[in-house]
Amino acid sequence: MAYVINPDECINCAACETECPVDCISEGDGVRVIKAEDCIDCAACAGVCPVDCISAE
Repeated sequence: MAYVINPDECINCAACETECPVDCISEGDGVRVIKAEDCIDCAACAGVCPVDCISAE
Protein backbone atom coordinates (compact mmCIF):
# COMPACT_ATOMS: atom_id res chain seq x y z
CA MET A 1 0.00 0.00 0.00
CA ALA A 2 1.39 3.39 -0.98
CA TYR A 3 0.92 6.80 0.53
CA VAL A 4 -1.12 9.47 -1.25
CA ILE A 5 -1.27 13.25 -1.11
CA ASN A 6 -4.68 14.91 -0.96
CA PRO A 7 -4.45 17.50 -3.76
CA ASP A 8 -7.16 19.66 -2.20
CA GLU A 9 -5.09 20.17 0.94
CA CYS A 10 -1.50 20.18 -0.40
CA ILE A 11 0.20 23.59 -0.16
CA ASN A 12 3.10 22.51 -2.42
CA CYS A 13 5.76 23.23 0.20
CA ALA A 14 7.99 20.29 -0.88
CA ALA A 15 8.77 19.20 2.69
CA CYS A 16 7.65 15.67 1.79
CA GLU A 17 9.76 15.51 -1.37
CA THR A 18 13.00 16.29 0.43
CA GLU A 19 12.23 13.68 3.12
CA CYS A 20 11.44 10.77 0.76
CA PRO A 21 14.28 8.20 0.82
CA VAL A 22 13.37 6.75 -2.59
CA ASP A 23 12.60 10.00 -4.43
CA CYS A 24 9.07 8.98 -5.42
CA ILE A 25 7.54 12.42 -4.79
CA SER A 26 7.52 15.11 -7.45
CA GLU A 27 5.69 18.28 -8.37
CA GLY A 28 2.47 17.75 -10.24
CA ASP A 29 -0.02 20.40 -11.30
CA GLY A 30 0.59 22.84 -8.45
CA VAL A 31 0.79 20.08 -5.82
CA ARG A 32 3.14 17.23 -4.94
CA VAL A 33 2.33 13.69 -6.10
CA ILE A 34 3.60 10.29 -4.97
CA LYS A 35 4.49 7.66 -7.58
CA ALA A 36 2.69 4.72 -5.94
CA GLU A 37 4.72 1.97 -7.60
CA ASP A 38 7.95 3.38 -6.13
CA CYS A 39 6.62 4.18 -2.63
CA ILE A 40 8.06 1.91 0.08
CA ASP A 41 5.44 2.82 2.72
CA CYS A 42 7.94 4.32 5.14
CA ALA A 43 5.66 7.25 6.12
CA ALA A 44 8.58 9.69 6.24
CA CYS A 45 6.63 12.11 4.07
CA ALA A 46 3.52 12.03 6.25
CA GLY A 47 5.56 12.85 9.32
CA VAL A 48 6.85 16.14 7.92
CA CYS A 49 3.73 17.42 6.15
CA PRO A 50 2.72 20.69 7.82
CA VAL A 51 -0.93 20.36 6.75
CA ASP A 52 -1.34 16.59 7.30
CA CYS A 53 -2.51 15.93 3.76
CA ILE A 54 -0.56 12.66 3.30
CA SER A 55 -2.10 9.34 4.29
CA ALA A 56 -1.91 5.63 3.56
CA GLU A 57 -3.86 4.64 0.47
